[in-house]
Amino acid sequence: MPQPKAKIGVIGGSGLYNIEGMTAVKEVDITTPFGKPSDTIVVGKLGGVGIAFLPRHGKGHRILPTEVPSRANIYALKSLGVEHIIAVCSAGSFKKGIAPGHLLIPDQLIDRTRNRINTFFGDGIVAHVPFADPFCPALSEVLCDSATAIGATVHPKGTLVVMEGPAFSTRAESRLYRSWGADLIGMTALPEAKLAREAEICYSIIGCVTDYDSWWQPGKPVTVDMILDIMHSNIDTAKNIIKLAVSHIPAKRTCPCPTALETAIVTAPDLIPAAQKRKLNLIIGKYIK
Repeated sequence: MPQPKAKIGVIGGSGLYNIEGMTAVKEVDITTPFGKPSDTIVVGKLGGVGIAFLPRHGKGHRILPTEVPSRANIYALKSLGVEHIIAVCSAGSFKKGIAPGHLLIPDQLIDRTRNRINTFFGDGIVAHVPFADPFCPALSEVLCDSATAIGATVHPKGTLVVMEGPAFSTRAESRLYRSWGADLIGMTALPEAKLAREAEICYSIIGCVTDYDSWWQPGKPVTVDMILDIMHSNIDTAKNIIKLAVSHIPAKRTCPCPTALETAIVTAPDLIPAAQKRKLNLIIGKYIK
């Protein structure tokens, strides 16, 4: 039986496990060559647009940031026809002007993860995708415009540090990242962003600011209770942004994302193991037969 198709994927972060208003809803249970995704994927329509929704940490928040099966998540969304991914994450701020309750649409990343597989490739096939600009600029613009339209306080660009977790930063680490000029810190944008680029999917994040991390000495150390207080209102705002944004995402993609692999695969096709060609056909099939 063919799987339902959706052009837009939504990856929900902490507290975002569903989107009200979806119609023609169907749960899809997918197994990928990289295992099962975080949970069943809810496919339906939102404002007449095909949507696939996936809770990153599973329903009930069962999966640590390090344990998120990101390869399976991105592959599963790709298999449903997804071309754009709107991801949502909670984040701490390194700047007083980016306050809890604000949103930030990052345009840059700093990778401080250590224990995560961040590529579909390997085992006989090598690819190096361009990643200087890790987020899709066209999708980010739609998200920023939509946030502004609903009256949210949104910052249109900034650098997001992605840490391993699950513990929060020490004060020394927080001050270090702040000295680098970073704006936010979170635990989940990577390897999602890298894998989405390899899969030629447009990817952008709504960063929901919940706290000031640990750098601000007058502030109390970050706790889960502190984050939850802010997170619930942020999640409602993020849902409203998504509902508006899906109808403004262009049907035709003119950004570089759809051709990210065009010159990235460096392994000679005749040397790629047949098993890897089959495993990665969804990702590389239009370039490697």
